[in-house]
Amino acid sequence: MPTVLIVDDDPAILEVLRVYLRAEGHTVLEAQTGPDAWALLPRADLAVLDWMLPGMTGVQLARGARAAGLSLPILMLTGRGEEDDKLLGLDGGVDDYVVKPFSPREVTARIRALLRRAGVHHTLTLGDLTIDLRARDVHLAGVRVELSKLEFDLLSTMAQHPGMAWSRERLLERVWGPDFPGTERVVDVHITALRRKLGDPPDAPRFLETVRGVGYRFRDEDAPRAIPG
Repeated sequence: MPTVLIVDDDPAILEVLRVYLRAEGHTVLEAQTGPDAWALLPRADLAVLDWMLPGMTGVQLARGARAAGLSLPILMLTGRGEEDDKLLGLDGGVDDYVVKPFSPREVTARIRALLRRAGVHHTLTLGDLTIDLRARDVHLAGVRVELSKLEFDLLSTMAQHPGMAWSRERLLERVWGPDFPGTERVVDVHITALRRKLGDPPDAPRFLETVRGVGYRFRDEDAPRAIPG
């Protein structure tokens, strides 16, 4: 079973999550400070981080993990429910949020979902589409799909957050970088190329949906199909 690192400076929260996660069969690592968590991150398959920690914030830990090449899923526990704070965390490499006070059952359900999507071997499985984040390989129904670097980065960015709407501007910042001199049109061009390679028509998308007036999202297979746009 996957190893889950839980990081919180509140011993009561550590205890309740430990009980629930061990009941699910997980190996549990624990830390109460940012530096202690940093030392344990390479041993974990998933991390549950509190936003505010002694020595280092949860967002700093997430950013450090991504900069170090660690692709483990990260779930943030936070008292911050504002959209700007969530976007800050997502930009820092956080995969999902639970706002305090929370139900331990909700946390374990979110952990199951993140592990199911990422897999212990850091592979996203979404229907018959698999994305290996480490090997940077994509397979559709068992057949390898040849993607450029930018196409892979664009697909994997959205696929790690199914159902989340991305504006063209945010995709440019995340995939191309904040200093990219081109226009938002380049996002449309690469989405068109991805749809062609995935056999994903825009009028009946299985994977990449157009969000009218916003941009795009990777379709959540558990959500109703959106009206094509």
